[in-house]
Amino acid sequence: HHGKHHQAYVDNLNAQIKPYPELDKLSIEQVQTQISKYNSAVRNNGGGHFNHAFFWESLAPTNKTGKVSAKLLKQINQDFGSFEAFQDKFNQAATGRFGSGWAWLILNDAGQLEIVSTPNQDNPLMDIVEKKGQPLLGLDVWEHAYY
Repeated sequence: HHGKHHQAYVDNLNAQIKPYPELDKLSIEQVQTQISKYNSAVRNNGGGHFNHAFFWESLAPTNKTGKVSAKLLKQINQDFGSFEAFQDKFNQAATGRFGSGWAWLILNDAGQLEIVSTPNQDNPLMDIVEKKGQPLLGLDVWEHAYY
């Protein structure tokens, strides 16, 4: 998956951004926040690159315990009622996505945790999505994510 799908997004994005030299100075996160300025190929491939890079990073927690930090767990309990309620809502977002896309745990502008789902390779950083926020966890629910 990493060497095939993700690499294709990187290669295609690099080809698509040649007409936009201003993008050379921006991080992939910064590109996402102004994605409406660019064509659909930059949106799709830029989103695919960001989403997958973010996903890979989330697979290996920095504390190596695999446990949710106390601070995040407190916020989850505050915003969802319990960790189990969070899991249920996240699972619903992932399995309820019709077609391809992503399920996300985000920190919204109000400082609350929220679960959202985006189609295709869109993500909560993009200026074109309905629910924006800082991604904390992303789950690929494309059909190719399972092989």
